[in-house]
Amino acid sequence: MKKKILSLIMVGAMACSMFVGCGSSGSAGKNGEINVFVWTEYVSESAIKAFEEESGIKVNVSTYSSNEDLLAKLKSESEGTYDVILPSDYAVEYLVAQDKLEALDKDKLTNLSNIDEAYLNESYDPGNVYTVPYEGGVACIAVNTAKVDKEITSYADLFDPSLEGQLVVLDDYRAVIGMTERSMGLSMNETDSDTLASVEEKLLTLKNNVKLYDSDSPKSALISGDCSVGMIWSAEVALAMDENPDIEIVYPTEGAYVFLDNWAIPKGAKNYDGAMEFINYMLSAEAAQMNISDFPYLCPNTAALEMMGDEYVNNEAKNVPSDVISSGEFVSYLDTDTLAIYDEMWTKLKK
Repeated sequence: MKKKILSLIMVGAMACSMFVGCGSSGSAGKNGEINVFVWTEYVSESAIKAFEEESGIKVNVSTYSSNEDLLAKLKSESEGTYDVILPSDYAVEYLVAQDKLEALDKDKLTNLSNIDEAYLNESYDPGNVYTVPYEGGVACIAVNTAKVDKEITSYADLFDPSLEGQLVVLDDYRAVIGMTERSMGLSMNETDSDTLASVEEKLLTLKNNVKLYDSDSPKSALISGDCSVGMIWSAEVALAMDENPDIEIVYPTEGAYVFLDNWAIPKGAKNYDGAMEFINYMLSAEAAQMNISDFPYLCPNTAALEMMGDEYVNNEAKNVPSDVISSGEFVSYLDTDTLAIYDEMWTKLKK
C-alpha cells in the first residue's frame, strides 16, 4: 500500500511539472506574470486586458503620482520587484546614470517602427538603449471662462493676486517650480543658488492662489467647479473640456514644461522576456489607440494616429501642436545639492 501511495505521489508530481498551470503559477497565466509600475490614470485597462488575453501573461499593476515617487519606490524595494516601469525623461536620465535599467533587446521590439523618429534618440537616452516612448504632453493652463474674467495667456498670469484660492496645480515640484522659472524668463533647470533665491521669492507668492495640489486627477476640481484655473497635464485639460465646455486650454507664452514618458525595464527584473513582450505590445497601433482613447496625451505612435479620428487629431488639447512642443523645455535631472534647494522651496510653498 505504501508503494502504491508513493507511486501516485510521484505520478502527480511528474504531471505537475509538465504543466505551467499546476500549483501557484496557475494564477499567473500560462506564460507567467509581470509586475508593472506606472503613472496613475495613464495606461488603459483595455490594453492591459488585451495583452493578457493575447500573451497569457498576468499583469499586476501598481501606480505612482510623480517621478519622485517612482524613484523612491525603486530605491526602497528589493531589486526585481518590478518588471516594467514608465519614467519620464529626467527620471530616465537619472536611472541610466545609476545603472538601474536593463538594456532593451531591439530584436524583440518589432513594433518600434510605429514610433515617429522625432521622438527617438532623445538626449536622456541616446539610441534608445534603455527606453522607448509611450506618451507625452505638456503642463499647460486650464481656464473656466465662465468664472474667470481675467485674460490668461502665460504662467506669469497665474501669480496674479486676483486668482486667490482658485488654482489647482500639479503636485509635482519640478513642474511648479519649473513654471515659476519660465515665468521669470529662466530655464526650468536653473542651478545658480542666487538665482534660485529669487525663484523662491516668486514661487511663494503663488501660495495664496493655490487651493489644491493634485497630480492624480486634477481635472476633477475643474469639472466640479471647486477650482476655476489649473496648471495641469494637457490630457487632463482635454478630459475636463469634454465634461465642461466653459473650460479652455491655454499654452503659456513663455513655453511650456514638456514631458515624454518611456517604457523601461528596471535592473534585475524577474521576467525580462515577459516585460519585453509587454513593451512591444504597447508599441502596437491597436494598444496605442486604446491608450490614447482613454488618456488622450501626445501620441508618438504614427500607426495609431492613422487610426484616430478627427476628434483627436484636430483637438489641440489632445494632439498637442508641434510648435508648442518645440518651444517648450524638458526638465533635466539635477545634482543632489540643487535638488535639495528645490525640495526646500517646495516644502515652504506647501507648508
